Amino acid sequence: MPKTVQLKIKRQEVPESQPYWEEFEVPYQKNMNVISALMEIQLKPVNVKGQATTPVVWDCSCLEEVCGACSMIINNKARQACSALVDDLEQPITLEPLTKFPVACDLMVDRQIIFDYLKRAKAWIDVDGYFFSGPGPKVSETTRRFAYDLSRCMSCGCCMEACPNFNEKSAFMGPAIIGQVRLFTLHPTGQTSKDQRLEALGGKGGIGDCGNSQNCIEICPKGLPLRRAIGEMNREVFGYKVKKWLKAD
Repeated sequence: MPKTVQLKIKRQEVPESQPYWEEFEVPYQKNMNVISALMEIQLKPVNVKGQATTPVVWDCSCLEEVCGACSMIINNKARQACSALVDDLEQPITLEPLTKFPVACDLMVDRQIIFDYLKRAKAWIDVDGYFFSGPGPKVSETTRRFAYDLSRCMSCGCCMEACPNFNEKSAFMGPAIIGQVRLFTLHPTGQTSKDQRLEALGGKGGIGDCGNSQNCIEICPKGLPLRRAIGEMNREVFGYKVKKWLKAD
């Protein structure tokens, strides 16, 4: 008998509708990932009861764990569907949308709040112009490696999903934002607008709302050095506030 893959998927037609579970069984393929299984359902949208249904909606782009678009809860863990291999998962494979973001449809969520918070924290580097002005300032190899690790953030939302302090009742911007602020404060050019980032991170929803559960460190698909980033930004924000207080006097 041909080998198959069993999936149990939490579905929701529109943001206002009630979610429901639907089960599927698709043909097994060697080295298939969760995206491959979802594509099989898309080709033949029939559930285990033999009933025709609508194709499951999900989001994806790069298919190589770089874009962060295919984040979902797979067997009760937030991760990327493209790197989740069927052979490594217990069946039936349960697929759910992330719970900390508004559901758009089925497994697709709206992660716009991440990008809104990145804007609030001014997580970018201002440039004087788009012309070559020679080599930039040198940084130590240790700093470069740390910055590179932080730059691998996909804004996938997994750390937000795991963070108990990031929820609809809190204004906390989340660990991914703190990591990116650390990245841009490390950059020699980025340091010129460092105080603006520290002001944002020291205000409402900033680093003071971090409960230090460290769930983000455990869940991050890229293994980003968030513990160090959060610790260093705590120190930076504290120093900024002390200097600001002294100047006020």
